[in-house]
Amino acid sequence: MVPRMTGDASMMESGTSEERIRRSLIVALDTDPHTALSLARTLHGHVDHLKVGMTLFYGEGPGIVRQLTEMGFSVFVDLKLHDIPHQVYGAAREIARAGATMFTVHSSGGRAMMEAAVRGACEGSAECGSDTPDVLAVTVLTSLDATAVAEVGIPRSPAEQVEVLTRLARESGVQGVVCSPREASAARAILGTEALLVTPGVRPSWADADDQARIATPADALAAGASHLVIGRPITGASQPASAVERIVKEG
Repeated sequence: MVPRMTGDASMMESGTSEERIRRSLIVALDTDPHTALSLARTLHGHVDHLKVGMTLFYGEGPGIVRQLTEMGFSVFVDLKLHDIPHQVYGAAREIARAGATMFTVHSSGGRAMMEAAVRGACEGSAECGSDTPDVLAVTVLTSLDATAVAEVGIPRSPAEQVEVLTRLARESGVQGVVCSPREASAARAILGTEALLVTPGVRPSWADADDQARIATPADALAAGASHLVIGRPITGASQPASAVERIVKEG
């Protein structure tokens, strides 16, 4: 059975620090299909959750979600859907039919669009008799700093914008949000304990920030209220990815 990502935040807080980090870890397979499947085989038994983003999904299509699910992984499809409600409804329906356990939409698409994503997820899963995937609303990308947010015409700081969009997401019926670790505490206060709170921009102390602007260590992200941590290149770019996972887990 594929492990589910759902569950309230209090469940994520049980166990040792190492157990919490392992349960929360989502490895981002932002690469080509051949490399992604090789990484999945290497990581089997070390992590439960994998992320399929745009690079991999657009290269391989929904079939890669089914392949990873059949290998026993829970798959987070991170396409950040952002379109008119009708289009997002259809995309959400197909993502659910592919077997994803969680997927993303942009909260800036508005209430009607997020509600359409939830409807599509419910209908797609009902059609194939699977569990309904969780819909997560992306707030402010972790690559954006205050200057970048101002450049796109938002008259608020990243932290303020995350709070605005988190409230909208909560009112729209999605199951959680995506934000940087720096805004996790404020988002958790808005969402309560049961919602999912996924944080990209997580880097162990020994890794480079790469193109992430608002980052934190795994332990700090969990302490701030994250339920799941997305980590990619520190693991997938390592000479021994499974060893990198264990190093992150042991770092606590």
